[in-house]
Amino acid sequence: MLWVGGAIGAGALLTACGGSDEKPTASATGGSAKPVKGGTLRVGALGRAGAITRDPHGSQANESDYLILSLIYDTLTVPGTKPNTEPRLAASWKPSADLKTWRFTLAKGAKFHDGSPVTAEDVVFSLKRLRATPSGASRLPGIQEKNISAEGTDTVVIVSDYANAELPLLVRLTTFVIPKGTSDKDIAKAPGTGPFKLDWFRGGNARLVRNDGWYGGDVHLDAIEVKIFESPQAMASALLAGQIDLASNVGAVAARTAESRKDIQTVRRPNDMAMPIVMRTADGPFADPKVREALRLAVDREAMVKQVLSGYGTVANDVLGTGDPAYDKSLPQRTRDLAKAKQLLKEAKFDTSKTYELYTTEDISGLAESATLFATQVREAGVKVKVVKQESATFWDKTWLKGDLYTTYWGTNDSVVFFASKTMVSDSGQNEAGWKNEDFDAAYEKAIGTPAAAERTQLLKELQKIEYDSSGYLLWGMADGIDLAGPKVHGLPELPGYGRVQLERAWLAR
Repeated sequence: MLWVGGAIGAGALLTACGGSDEKPTASATGGSAKPVKGGTLRVGALGRAGAITRDPHGSQANESDYLILSLIYDTLTVPGTKPNTEPRLAASWKPSADLKTWRFTLAKGAKFHDGSPVTAEDVVFSLKRLRATPSGASRLPGIQEKNISAEGTDTVVIVSDYANAELPLLVRLTTFVIPKGTSDKDIAKAPGTGPFKLDWFRGGNARLVRNDGWYGGDVHLDAIEVKIFESPQAMASALLAGQIDLASNVGAVAARTAESRKDIQTVRRPNDMAMPIVMRTADGPFADPKVREALRLAVDREAMVKQVLSGYGTVANDVLGTGDPAYDKSLPQRTRDLAKAKQLLKEAKFDTSKTYELYTTEDISGLAESATLFATQVREAGVKVKVVKQESATFWDKTWLKGDLYTTYWGTNDSVVFFASKTMVSDSGQNEAGWKNEDFDAAYEKAIGTPAAAERTQLLKELQKIEYDSSGYLLWGMADGIDLAGPKVHGLPELPGYGRVQLERAWLAR
């Protein structure tokens, strides 16, 4: 997942060692304890049997699949702290003066799990395969397949359709590399380059063993076993019973249940998950900006965070990317104003005699609950909403990107640029609200084409103001990411989004 990176001058060359230097909380590290090598970490992760995927370039609806794939396959770059985009399979990168052409140099010694060296041709093949997926355009925004090429054996050249100072940041999400020529039928057997390699996979569960030849540094654990769970409650119960060592991204309810257990560690990642309500702007009952503003004003955000997230979260302000250093905290915080909401609905001639359906799923903890509480709150403004729960497959096939009113979620707190490119520019492949705004598009291209960080931050604030005023998102709060772990687990990551699955530095006390 992605965060806005530090300043990238037009001629700058960024290099750093592979891996993350993030420091977990004291409770997760045992203070200054020295890592111990060995042991098997048993990890629980959420997922549904019907949504299992083995394709590193497919849609990973299951947390369990995402975790497994992220440990087997490396991306070009990864989240960090300072800077917040760090090298992984790409050891360094350099832009052209116009910020359109980027050259990524591969890490020395990088090999696939079968021992063969990783080449630029492998990366090009992988990026083109990713670009050809249904959501490939939004995963690699502004990059055409024909504009990805190899230069020698260790350099990948990517040419953007427009100047893009944030390209290293935007190649962090699922740019997993597989060997050139891997067929779709053999994708599940494709060797990766990551810190762990697959030992076995059965029904969504997997065992991964340490890759001693990993170029990224020492890996402490002998193995990681991933067990799939369909509910946070079942996963938390397994942890409390000693059946697993780590309950990954388990949610607020489970964290509250475990509060009294002194033998359970809680690792909390602030502002980790966005669960916005999407209002379709292209057409339908919520196309009028006044109606969308009315619904935003009808919500009691403090109550949503307190009740839906059990307090494990923060109030948000309808702009996605709250963890971004460029996030604009100066925008007026929206608060509940039922009188103004009713007035706006009246001005928009909104039909309050009808009942509107709000579609949701139970894919993650709190999502359906947020829909139910939202429906209760907006009724006080005169808007009648019926919550319709859908099975995951039905929701993502028939409602997502198409519905008039639905909940969605992003298991990350990516940058303002990430969300703009993926979900809000007019031609984005995952434009959840069907929003088309020429001023927003122009502001986006101007911002990412600006090399100076300070100037780019100011331009991103202008972009956020447009989003705040008229987008199709009602982002009432940000959920904390929460892991629960047994007393022997140390070195867990604290970074949100993609950062939370980087378990290569975790270790077990003896």
